Amino acid sequence: MIIDPKLQSIVAVRATIPDDAFTAGGLGTLREGSGVVISDTGLVLTIGYLIAEAEEVWLTTHDERVVPAHVMAYDQETGFGLLQALGQLNLPALELGSSADAALGDAVAFTDGTGNSVQSKIVAKQEFAGYWEYLLDEAIFIAPAHPSWGGAALVGADGKLLGIGSLRVQMVHNGAVTDINMIVPIDLLPPILGDMLAKGQVSTPPRPWLGVFSAESNGDVVVMSVAENGPAEKAGLRRGDVISDIRDGEIDSLADFYRKVWSSGPAGAEVPMRIVRDGRDSWLRIKSADRNSFLRKPQLQ
Repeated sequence: MIIDPKLQSIVAVRATIPDDAFTAGGLGTLREGSGVVISDTGLVLTIGYLIAEAEEVWLTTHDERVVPAHVMAYDQETGFGLLQALGQLNLPALELGSSADAALGDAVAFTDGTGNSVQSKIVAKQEFAGYWEYLLDEAIFIAPAHPSWGGAALVGADGKLLGIGSLRVQMVHNGAVTDINMIVPIDLLPPILGDMLAKGQVSTPPRPWLGVFSAESNGDVVVMSVAENGPAEKAGLRRGDVISDIRDGEIDSLADFYRKVWSSGPAGAEVPMRIVRDGRDSWLRIKSADRNSFLRKPQLQ
């Protein structure tokens, strides 16, 4: 497979976020990563956490031109973010491929906005549950990992875009623990792209959000922390609580926990939750919220 490691369509992204932004504490106020030009008009696809609540965004091309950009959208469900260049990028759009057609063992290139590229292989396509109330039915995992993964482009042997880099995680691969990258598959973009461009978000009602950061431990869902002033904190959920049931359904995994919460209705729905704290069961009723309502809205530069 021959893929130019300096694909011109991939740009560096630099975003500054106000100190008092909701995500500033967890994600920082200076975020750097990559993005991919997906239209001739300068539309750039990236990973949303890089640009959430950004007050200023700059794109840098491979020939070191710097162009300002405006945040168009951030979709919490997929994790995709969209930027619109406010100057002329004069870069070709990278054609979207089919992540569904990508298979285990396929050779891929994972390239960031500075031109650094890692030749990798797809080692897994499976469900991924993130601690921040995030779930993908089938994420793509590649190895070896890229050290600069956020917003980087996963490109197939045909030169088409297969996904956008999100995380570096660890997985047991070939009997050893190894670093791998988790990729958001590109097939999730076309169904929501129109809404993101027209409205800045998808048109479906927002999911109920609790503001809880959880981990799965031996089959239990354990609270690691709660968002300050979020629904879970207001309801009294604490670090170390084990979430055992939602309504009348027992929780058997982190993904199951999310699906049961999201089946409660749209944002604002009340979520009854049974927890185990210090060996004793109790019930909490959490009034969920729309996560986007906690975030600053983009301002045109």
